[in-house]
Amino acid sequence: GTDLKVTGIDFLKSHNCPLHHTDAYDIKNLVVRRGKPFHLQLSFSRELKASDKLSLRFSIGENPMKVRGTLMSLNPKREQDLGGWLISIVKNSGRECVLSVTSSPSAPVGKYFLSVKTGNNIYKPENGTVYLLFNPWCEGDVVFLASEAQREEYVLNDSGCIYVGSADSIYSRPWNFGQFEELILDACMYLLDKSKLKLSNRRDPVFVSRAMSALVNANDDNGVLLGNWSGNYKNGTSPMDWIGSVSILQQYYKTKKPVLYGQCWVFSGVLTTVMRCLGIPSRCVSNFNSAHDTDENLRVDVYLNEDGEKMNSSLDSVWNFHVWNDVWMKRTDMPAGFDGWQAIDATPQELSQGIFRCGPCPLKAVREGDVYLPFDSKFVYAEVNADEVYWLVKKVNGKDKYVKIATETQGIGINISTKAVGQDKREDITAQYKFPEGTKQERESMQKASSFLRPSGIMPRSIGLAMPVDDMGSKPEVVSQSGLQIEITNTEALYPGNPLDLAITVKTSNPGSWTINLVGSCQLQSYTGKIEANLGSVKETIKLEGKSEKQVPLKIAADAYMKTLASVKDELLIHVTAIAEVEGTDDKLTNRMTKSFDYPPITVQMPETAKLNQEFSCAFIFKNKLNVPLENCKLLVEGLGIFKMTTFDQGDLMPGRIMKSEVICTPVRLGEKKIVAKLTSTQVKGISAEKAITITK
Repeated sequence: GTDLKVTGIDFLKSHNCPLHHTDAYDIKNLVVRRGKPFHLQLSFSRELKASDKLSLRFSIGENPMKVRGTLMSLNPKREQDLGGWLISIVKNSGRECVLSVTSSPSAPVGKYFLSVKTGNNIYKPENGTVYLLFNPWCEGDVVFLASEAQREEYVLNDSGCIYVGSADSIYSRPWNFGQFEELILDACMYLLDKSKLKLSNRRDPVFVSRAMSALVNANDDNGVLLGNWSGNYKNGTSPMDWIGSVSILQQYYKTKKPVLYGQCWVFSGVLTTVMRCLGIPSRCVSNFNSAHDTDENLRVDVYLNEDGEKMNSSLDSVWNFHVWNDVWMKRTDMPAGFDGWQAIDATPQELSQGIFRCGPCPLKAVREGDVYLPFDSKFVYAEVNADEVYWLVKKVNGKDKYVKIATETQGIGINISTKAVGQDKREDITAQYKFPEGTKQERESMQKASSFLRPSGIMPRSIGLAMPVDDMGSKPEVVSQSGLQIEITNTEALYPGNPLDLAITVKTSNPGSWTINLVGSCQLQSYTGKIEANLGSVKETIKLEGKSEKQVPLKIAADAYMKTLASVKDELLIHVTAIAEVEGTDDKLTNRMTKSFDYPPITVQMPETAKLNQEFSCAFIFKNKLNVPLENCKLLVEGLGIFKMTTFDQGDLMPGRIMKSEVICTPVRLGEKKIVAKLTSTQVKGISAEKAITITK
């Protein structure tokens, strides 16, 4: 008979992709998840006979070999298990044959090239590259996630929000992950190739997520994003101006050069996109009062001058917030019990085995103090568990003298936040990272962790040993004689251009006459805790009897801070510090409050539903309710599956004026879609809004 030849292959995308949850990817090729069957329809030059030789070959990598498991030659006639891959004939009629192929649930993830061998003929189809991803729907896959609602959120949701601000005023910044957009999957495959991971390590989400935490920053390997905290963003995009990962990853893939610039939430947003795109469940995690560069001694020293102003320290810092990621997987490389969420971090801070990367580190290891486990568990533990030691720097005979005021053990690593599953709400996941303060488990965990970390000693770290130190730390914790407490509040909304109406309330709760020396200060700081301006301070001696309180106002005029707001490119926070000392006692206390400014809203006007491929209009309206002009206003808007990222230059907006921008939208995808808007100006960096619309047939 004549030779059997293949005349065509149909990848049956409309059948396979919905079953594999890959129908949203904007790509010509077939995208499937490992461990789940997919169908291929082969057309032949004649009918397929029992005597015909037929094999499907899937190869991955430069030099595919059967022994390495990088070349699978699947023969439907011989039901054999090839490295966990299976093939069978579903239907054979006339010149057409439908085959079912199931990859191994532990196959290397990446691009496989398909060819078909019949006798001596080899057929190579066009678009013959099949993309194989991790599969959280498959019980045999180490990234298996049992809950459908969680898979929808952590793998399939292409928009979300990242929590920022400060522990005293948390707000959400919308972010478009866009893992299904054009070129994003190819960008992720390019990163996998660039990671130089051995193909056998591409099976394992531990290696893949660690490699991606290194590649999303540009520090060692020409990765995706260059970090910049200098305040100078010339030649690039200010980290404040991104509203999603799509333009970043598309630009990177097209130019193969690092994109300028990122800060922690941008690194985290892009890393979530890459993980979800590859099929590893992922979420953005915001840690408030995040300790940095603690030298693994679990201690951050904070220095205050005699006006109660925080001083910039070069060594330690407490960031108002820091954003990293959790990824979901089994840890087959560890003793039992460390499966589940793992922390990874793409913000370049510390070298890990010589490269800027961090994780994956099991949340359970952080919670239970098992900080000897890989990877980078000591670093993550310190970020959420360090103590803060407050030092007062006094001038005595022209020399600095350091007096320890207080040790704050509960202020670091609070309100750890992520977007809730299936709704636009904040979920507090602090309990997944640490036991409740003061519980027996928390103390045991702390003792275990401390045994692996360096003891900190009592000297302030920024000074040499020759300095005189008044150290309270060697004494046991003194019970307060007066029952002193300090509260810091704002009495009016904190609108830029208005005076800042702040107040410090001093309370005593024990019988007696108390004389209290209070100093308080107000400063502007960036989210990394760097002081950008001192705005004013208050000094007062207060007399209180027994159980009583007094409120001391601290009012800052708009002129004191508006110049700084306009000259600094980052979003600034209001930081208030107070120190109170009770005369004739050892009662010393410090407290702090950090708040974001309040802003007028952006209103998004559009229908609640729209039809696929039918135009509708979406309007963005902003009224400047502030009593200062907003200069160089720019409105950035994006709606995944609806319209591409658009920028409107609006010039200057005077107080009381309204601006309105309109986009004509044509939705190309069904389901609930989000429209995100962000307004930036010289004075105000981050007003954002989002609105959902349901697209129907």
